[in-house]
Order: sequence, then C-alpha cells, then structure tokens
Amino acid sequence: MTTDTEQPTLTIDELAARAGVTVRTVRFYGTKGLLPPPALGPRRVGRYGREHLARLALIEELQHQGMTLAAIERRLRRLPPGLSAEDLAIHRAVVASWAPDAVETVTPKELGRRAGRPLTGEEVERLAAMGVVERDGDAYRVDTGLLRLGVELLDVPLSHRTILAARTALLEHSRAAAQDLSRLLREAVGERGTRDVKSLSAHMQPLVVQALLTTFQRSLREELREWLGGDAGSDGPRG
Repeated sequence: MTTDTEQPTLTIDELAARAGVTVRTVRFYGTKGLLPPPALGPRRVGRYGREHLARLALIEELQHQGMTLAAIERRLRRLPPGLSAEDLAIHRAVVASWAPDAVETVTPKELGRRAGRPLTGEEVERLAAMGVVERDGDAYRVDTGLLRLGVELLDVPLSHRTILAARTALLEHSRAAAQDLSRLLREAVGERGTRDVKSLSAHMQPLVVQALLTTFQRSLREELREWLGGDAGSDGPRG
C-alpha cells in the first residue's frame, strides 16, 4: 500500500474550491468521518492534502451513482486505512466505469464551477483537444465523467502533445484488450442462450474492469521501478 508523502498545503477554502464544493460541505463530511482530520499548520490552521481531494472526488462520484450518504459512509468505512490519493483514484475509476455516458451542456461559468477553478481560454482548448469539452455556441458540451480527470491533467508537467499521445495509446490498447476479452467470452458461452450470455456479461464486467485497473497499475509500477532504478513510490506489496 502506498502513502502520500507530500505535506498538506491546502486551506479548507482552497480544498473546497479545488473540489467544487462548499466549505460547509467539507466540514460536514469531516464531522461524519468521511474525511480524515486536517494536519495542523502554523497557528493551528488546518491543512489538507491530495488524499482529502481524492476522497472528495470519490464521494462525489458515489453520489452521482445515486448512493445515499449513509451508503457512502458504509462503503468508505470498508476501505483499507491509509489509502493514498492514487489508491483512492483507482476506487473512483472503478465506480465511474459504471456510470452511463453523461454529456451535459453548461455555461462557461458553470464549467469553471464544475472544474473547481476558473479556466483560461488555453486550458479550455486543451480540454477540448482531450475530448472532454466541445464548444456549443456560447456554451460547452461537457463529458462529466472525464472532466475532473481532464482538469487534473492540466497540472501535469508534460507537454500537450505527450498527453494526447498517451491518451491515444490508452484508447488503442484498451480497445484491443476489450476485443480480445469479448472474443474469449463469446467462445466460452457461444452455445448458451442470449439471456444467459447477458447475465454472465453483467457478472463478469465489474471483475474484468477491476482486474484491468489492478494489472495495469502494477505493470506501470514495474516499468517506473526499472526506469527510476528500483524506486517507483511503492513500499511493498499492495493489499
């Protein structure tokens, strides 16, 4: 299991703005135990970090799936303690994978609110190049499932060309994996009726998504470990 090593640097106002929620919401989640307490900085001012931001993103995704606050509390309590922002992002990715495709038309002001910060014209163009937003007159059509990821990529210290090339590689390889898995499934259940095939597919889909995320994460860690000479930010086996 990995842990975040960066010192928490966000005030509660900055955390709320980055997450696209109100300060009152952050405090409420804290009292309910959905967010761990902040670290205390100078003059006992609470400081929040990436793990808090990732937890807020996970809570938001669970709410979009229609889960009640009580159900979210139960789900978060079942998570292993000490999860890093990256670990929480994996959980959010699994949740988001079951969300139906959601494209909404929003105003520029609403786009900034959902992004958790004002967006410059250049940043909006980068999001458009990633396929996250599309201009529609004076408004924008937004892929709500990709918006948070796209905004986070804006802060990645890589060139726009590199990010787009990475996106293309992921799309191509994930499509190839999906085709191979679909072929194997068809061969395995080819003699069964349509109803049985649909039932098996629904049962297998969450297992396959989790397996893909886990194996890709481990493969990427191994690649980084080789590249960085044995240190890819992992403290040992993951549980």
